[in-house]
Amino acid sequence: MQEIDFQADVLPLKDKLFRVAFRITLRREEAEDIVQETLVRAWSQRAELSSKASIEAFCVTIAKNLALDARQKKDAQHEELTPEQDQAPAASTPYDQLVEKERIQMLRQFVSRLPEKQRDIFHLRDVEGKSYQEIASMLQLTEEQVKVYLFRARQKIRQQFIKTEGYGL
Repeated sequence: MQEIDFQADVLPLKDKLFRVAFRITLRREEAEDIVQETLVRAWSQRAELSSKASIEAFCVTIAKNLALDARQKKDAQHEELTPEQDQAPAASTPYDQLVEKERIQMLRQFVSRLPEKQRDIFHLRDVEGKSYQEIASMLQLTEEQVKVYLFRARQKIRQQFIKTEGYGL
């Protein structure tokens, strides 16, 4: 077993932890708090970190669970989650910009409706650009399972877009 240097092995993960937490909570302050809590928990378990197969997967799991707990707490308060301001889309007319903004909102809504594993895998692959092998090791799945979950997530999103576009709902 190798010696873990907290500053060199764990602290560089803070940006990734922030992205995971922010993607789930959609609130910058809450994501920052989650990253801090994740680092505190990793610090308190620093003696056991050398026995972990992947420090990154361990920390990401902690951050994900804390973010999901925070989101469930927020949902229980019946407050609507609102995404941060989108960057101005590259559309030519105000109508095109409005359509693009609505599609982005629909996509976020559709992704948020996915089951947790599908949502996580979709984000890791299509947003963060992780390889199937990296995702499989982070989530402790086989590469085939990752591919199946990703296919099903994309298929559900595509079907929801077709249904919405077709019926105007």
